[in-house]
This record gives sequence, structure tokens and C-alpha cells, in this order.
Amino acid sequence: QVQLVESGGGLVQAGASLRLSCAASGRTFSTLTVGWFRQAPGKEREFVAAIWWSAGTTYFADFVKGRFTISRDSAKNTVDLQMNSLKPEDTAVYYCTAGVTGPYYASWFRYTYWGHGTQVTVSS
Repeated sequence: QVQLVESGGGLVQAGASLRLSCAASGRTFSTLTVGWFRQAPGKEREFVAAIWWSAGTTYFADFVKGRFTISRDSAKNTVDLQMNSLKPEDTAVYYCTAGVTGPYYASWFRYTYWGHGTQVTVSS
């Protein structure tokens, strides 16, 4: 069993940056893909970014390319999502998730473990 806890959300103005962190307990990320999804009110959950832990390969949704980065810290067993140039449309609850996804890293139902989410609000 893996427990995931997100941190780092908050309220910022457009153009600002935030760094979200996902910490795992229960086991290491080792062979898993770790992803970030988000869900805004009235909208479906959508893929933001993911990292294949063992290889360090990263994946991003088109709407965050060039603005967000994802990284891992093996010593801390954490995955961070650095969000720059935030826009009001980035406002959502951001969820950390992990699982064995293979190439289907953008499909939320491929993931097994989920955190409770952290709120990110970007004001205009």
C-alpha cells in the first residue's frame, strides 16, 4: 500500500509560481509512474504531468509545456511539480497519483494510488 500526501498549494496571482510536492509512504516509487492530475469545479479530471520513476522520463499535457516541470528526489521519495507563469485557468485541485501505467500515463484510471489533493487558485 502507498500513501500519497500533496503539499504546496495556495492562492497566487497570475504569472506567479508554485511548487507542489508529493510524498510517498509505505513503499518507494521505484517501478511506478507518478503523475499529477487536476480537476476544476464542473470539469473532468485532466492529466497535467507524469514521470516514470525508474527512467526519469517525463510527460506533459500540451497546455503546461514550457511552464511546468516535474522532478523526483530519490532520497526523499518525493515528486515535485514546479508550476511557473500560472494562469487563472490553472485553478483546480491538484492530485498526485502513482501506479503501473505503461504508456497510458495520461489516463487517470490506470493509476492505483491517489492523494487527497491540494488546492491551487490563481487570481487574475
